[in-house]
Amino acid sequence: MAFAGLWTGSVLYFVGAVLPLARDGELNATPLTALTDRLTTISRVSAVLLFLTGSHIAARRYTIERLTGDPNGHLVLTMVALWLVLTALVEIGASRFGDGLAERKVREPARNVHTIFRLAAVVAIGLLIVAGLLLG
Repeated sequence: MAFAGLWTGSVLYFVGAVLPLARDGELNATPLTALTDRLTTISRVSAVLLFLTGSHIAARRYTIERLTGDPNGHLVLTMVALWLVLTALVEIGASRFGDGLAERKVREPARNVHTIFRLAAVVAIGLLIVAGLLLG
């Protein structure tokens, strides 16, 4: 849960604080590149750790029948799907943003990736909700 929270918080911070400043031209490419790299690192590490720990827990607690036939099993499968989607969205968004930053542009790349990162924020919140439901 700690890594899910860190990952989600990082995505939400990036969407809510970093991208608006970039769209307004209040940040330059150098710090944005560093922030984007950190977001990507946090995303990759969190995705791997959540997959490993989640797989271990699922293997100990769930059979294939329980994963496909039990409400909690469905939540586990939903969580895996959300991990994959969130990872993909962050990777795609960060790559596109990084390409623009490499050209020393800020405003246009920030506008171009805003929708991708907004979707990532929605998926991140969904990930936390599913995790909370699994704990409850």
